[in-house]
Amino acid sequence: MPRLGAHVSTAGGVSQALVRGQSIGCEAMQVFTRNNNQWAGKPLSSTEIERWRSLVQETGIQPVISHASYLINLASPNPDLWQRSIATFVDELERAETLGLLGVVIHPGSHMGEGEVWGLQRIAHALDACFAATAGYATLVLLETTAGAGQHLGHRFEHLAAIRSRCCQPERVAVCFDTCHVLAAGYDFRTDEGYRATLAEFDHQVGLHLLRCFHLNDSKHDLGSHKDRHTHIGEGYVGDDGFRRILNDPRFVETAMVLETPKSDDLHEDVENLARLRSLITPEL
Repeated sequence: MPRLGAHVSTAGGVSQALVRGQSIGCEAMQVFTRNNNQWAGKPLSSTEIERWRSLVQETGIQPVISHASYLINLASPNPDLWQRSIATFVDELERAETLGLLGVVIHPGSHMGEGEVWGLQRIAHALDACFAATAGYATLVLLETTAGAGQHLGHRFEHLAAIRSRCCQPERVAVCFDTCHVLAAGYDFRTDEGYRATLAEFDHQVGLHLLRCFHLNDSKHDLGSHKDRHTHIGEGYVGDDGFRRILNDPRFVETAMVLETPKSDDLHEDVENLARLRSLITPEL
């Protein structure tokens, strides 16, 4: 059975996410470990770290991943923004390592007009700087597949492979597969043939062993739209069949799969979306 969960708020302290996650039936989870719209992050207190570790054991929610700040652009041609992005991502990795997270999901970045080849190399150089500052860390960098809007990189599987191959420590880099983004990027995995072709292409370019987590999001826009607009499971263009194949693929039986769908304060949408996903899993005979 895949490990299903959601992106959960850390309001009131990062450990509160585990309490919320347990309340809605999370088996895996994603969080922000800092304010995702600010460069500066409040340090994690020792009390909060200990409570987190205790609640991980108590709730059994594993693996947990974090998502990096949206301000970060590791492909930025602006030297000040590039250095600031590196410093902020190092902080993200330090927090994740302290909390024992599987990895930090990050959008690869935007080349801002400098071109794809230049941008991919720029990201690899940035990651090398991050790795040098976090020697010996177990926490992975999880490059997220993107929808390909504007000048953003990561919408082709070969982009992810190129970044990884250019890093001095490629073993620290894996991938997060976002269903909304992959469909919007032009990969149609909604039929048996399309699913086989998409996963075969991913395996050829990157390697399925490096697909370490999924974002399960339906898409408000159809194939090849290059628009990043999430919606509830079964209510968009991915549809139930698109999710059913992923959920029942034995290659991903222990892989974290988390929602990033719209939600209100009572989280009833997460409960409903998780129930719908679980209804698509075929019981083992």
